[in-house]
Order: sequence, then C-alpha cells, then structure tokens
Amino acid sequence: MQHLDLEVIESGLRWRRAGETVWLCTVLATYGSSPRAPGSLLVARRDGRHAGSLSGGCVEEDFLSRLEAGDFRAPWQVIRYGESPNDQQRLKLPCGGILEVLIERLPAMPGTWQHLAALQEALHGQQRLIRMVDLTTGEADLLTEAPPRDSRDQERPRVERQGERVRIRIGPSLRLVIAGVSPVSVACAEFARTLGFEVVVCDPREEEIGGFPVAGVELRPVLPSRYLASEGCHASTAVVALTHDPRIDDLAMIEAVRTPAFYIGAMGSRRTSAARAERLLRSGGLSSEEIARIHMPIGLDIGSKTPAEIALAVMADIVRVYHGKPR
Repeated sequence: MQHLDLEVIESGLRWRRAGETVWLCTVLATYGSSPRAPGSLLVARRDGRHAGSLSGGCVEEDFLSRLEAGDFRAPWQVIRYGESPNDQQRLKLPCGGILEVLIERLPAMPGTWQHLAALQEALHGQQRLIRMVDLTTGEADLLTEAPPRDSRDQERPRVERQGERVRIRIGPSLRLVIAGVSPVSVACAEFARTLGFEVVVCDPREEEIGGFPVAGVELRPVLPSRYLASEGCHASTAVVALTHDPRIDDLAMIEAVRTPAFYIGAMGSRRTSAARAERLLRSGGLSSEEIARIHMPIGLDIGSKTPAEIALAVMADIVRVYHGKPR
C-alpha cells in the first residue's frame, strides 16, 4: 500500500521532530510466499511505537521485541526472516517464505529530517526519487527519476539490487479522485482506502460532501473539474466520475484527459457512454484520442448491479490498468 508508505514517512518525520531516533525498515526481497512486496516500509521507535508493515504480523512482532530489548544498534544491517539460524524457530514465518529486510537506524539529526522530508514530497507527487543505499557503508543518497512514459511503465520493480547497492523507488502514492457523491462513490472510497489509495472526493453540493461517511478521505466542496484544473494530478492518479450527472461528470472528464492520470473512467451504460462520448466530441472539444482514454462504461464486466458490486468492478479495473494487465 503506497498510502501506507506515506503514513510511515510522516510518522518518522513527526518522531524526528520530537527528537526521537527512528528505525526505518525496507523489504529488499521476498522468496516464496510473502504478504508484503519488496519496497514495503516500516518505521519504529525504541519504545515499540511503529507505523507500516513488513509481513502482516509475525516479522513485526519479532523485530519490535528485539528493538525494545536493545538490538539493532548498528547504523544499518540486513537480516533475513524465514530462516532459523541456531534453530531459533521464532524466526520462521508461518507462510513458509523468506524476507530480506534492510534496517537503518536514523538518529535525530538535521540530515535525517531532510532525507525523510524529501521522501514525503515524493510520495505526495512532487517528484519521483530513487533511494540508493550502499550496503557496505550504509550511505543513502536520493536521485531524481523521470516519470513513467505511460501506464505500462508503472510496474518497474520498486527494489533493484546491484551488487552491494540497492535502488529503492519512491514515487507518488496511488491516488483516487472521485468526481461526485453517490452510493457507488461511497463504496469506491471504502475499497480504495483498503487498497492503500489516497482518496479525494469532490462535489460542489455541500449537503452531499458534508455527509460523506468514509473516514480518512479528503473532501473538497468544489466541482471536480475545478479541482483537477487547479490541483492537477500525477501519473499514479485515477479519476472516476460516478454521479450520472453530466454537469459534474462531463466537466470532470474534460479536465481529466489533460492530466497524466493513468486511469480515467465514467459510470454509465453502453448507451449512456455513447451519448457522453458524442457530447464530449461535439460540445466538449475533445479529440477522438482523448475520448479513447476514458473508460466508458467504467469497470470490468462482472454483471454488477448493486453499488458495492459496481465499485468492486471499478476498483478491479483500476488495479488491472495500473499493473499493465490486459483486459
């Protein structure tokens, strides 16, 4: 979950400001079954407070107990979970996999704050970075990376090992911009939060936006088109229009195709979608190429009927496109 990575970095920054030393853990590699992918992050304090995840439970429990006991005093080290040296069965993973984890001790120094602040900006979409860590010296440098050319280039490995140097990609958190409040919008926001998306909901109707029931969502009482025109969005953003109201949906689509969003979609039947495409071509000033970027009808065809089923189809299609998989 890339949004979880943002929570990790922001927790690290908050504890750094409080004068705390923090330990930043990064999954470098996985072998066999593993619930978390390379690049997953966890940050912790000596007292056991932490944010993020490495395995879904078992690794974190071992790491935190050893941290509180005074282990991990070295500036950096790499450990492998899932192997049991000296028959220490507590290091075996129930799933049978193996995790290789980089553990970095980051003291409360100005350089630590600057490093974490740069990672925070990258996750907020300001830039894409490569975190280059030398496993012989522990030195960590940040390099700027060019954005992906298109959605097919999104799936570059987050972690690449080059001898004793590790390249860790830090890019924008996955973001979902929802144009308009509806029952499908609520279900989409819930699914997206679970999937680790940063979620922004835009609707000019204050009575609708004020009563949006999903926690952890950014609510904007403005036209979605105005938000997209002023705030823009990065290449890890999906934009979906889910109201059936052309005054909201059509304007959102007109602005969305001017952004590098990897997924743009509007809800509606095939007949409604055809009519929308004609309006956007005739009155919206969009080209055929721009209209082709819009997923209409939105989502995978799984026979969806209820708002939750439609939201499931929408989010599944977004994840499919992000990972570059054929329909």
